Amino acid sequence: MSLRVAVQMDPMESINIDGDSSFALMLEGQARGHKLWHYHVRHLSMKAGEVTAWAHPVTVKRERGAHYEFGAPVQLDLARDIDVVLMRQDPPFDMAYITATHILEHIHPKTLVVNDPASVRNAPEKLFVLKFPELMPETLVTSDTREIVRFRQEHGDIIVKPLFGNGGAGVFHLKPNDSNLNSLIEMFTERSREPLMVQKYLPAVRQGDKRVILIDGVALGGINRVPAEGEARSNMHVGGTPVKTVLTERELEICAKIGPELKARGMIFVGIDVIGGYLTEINVTSPTGLQELARFDGIHLERNIWDAIERRR
Repeated sequence: MSLRVAVQMDPMESINIDGDSSFALMLEGQARGHKLWHYHVRHLSMKAGEVTAWAHPVTVKRERGAHYEFGAPVQLDLARDIDVVLMRQDPPFDMAYITATHILEHIHPKTLVVNDPASVRNAPEKLFVLKFPELMPETLVTSDTREIVRFRQEHGDIIVKPLFGNGGAGVFHLKPNDSNLNSLIEMFTERSREPLMVQKYLPAVRQGDKRVILIDGVALGGINRVPAEGEARSNMHVGGTPVKTVLTERELEICAKIGPELKARGMIFVGIDVIGGYLTEINVTSPTGLQELARFDGIHLERNIWDAIERRR
């Protein structure tokens, strides 16, 4: 089976070929004989019911500084010319991202979009997880300062973060004696009208924030991300160190509870975050971790992802 695959992602020149999961997916797709095109979401258009994108035919190779080669750009009709669209641009999950899901919804599932664009839109990382409160730490989503103050009085040690942030940006750990809560709320309020997410601080984060990868709702591996000394965030963007790990009984229990919901929503590639046995996020927009898992465990889940895609085509 040879598929025509358009990859909607960030500029090719900026990716880290040793860590980028989209790059791993492209290498595997190419090895299977699939034809690849690359386009940036800015080059996605819709007119008179047709969804098009200006895209470059692309070949990829694991060679630093020469990891891709573009052909001449062409305008693709994504419903007629393409079998699969990989929606892999990085967040933030803003109105531009949401608009792209609306546009791609017009071609799915005739052209398979991974992950399902309507489900991605309806399942933002920090809100979709609230569907499973029994698996989460104590959590509050609000714009009301009184509620945040009350939550802090109850729990003392808290995490405050933007509801639609990514990569650890804007995440604050406030200890019980920290006097900056009101200033922090004012800063967020000036920047955005969006509510905040406030969570009880989990000291277990010092031992790591585990990224578990589920394919078609089944947990197939994970990596642990240990925060740098003096840092509350474990994201690799901000210095977190990935380390080899195994999935615990509790983590497998979490995956068993959420997996059927993910599969029913057409979420082929999902990464969840677990700290100390508590589910904190469900990442559906552009999950990462494939290359780290391959290095530590020799597991190439990009193969499982393509198997799942090919089964649908």
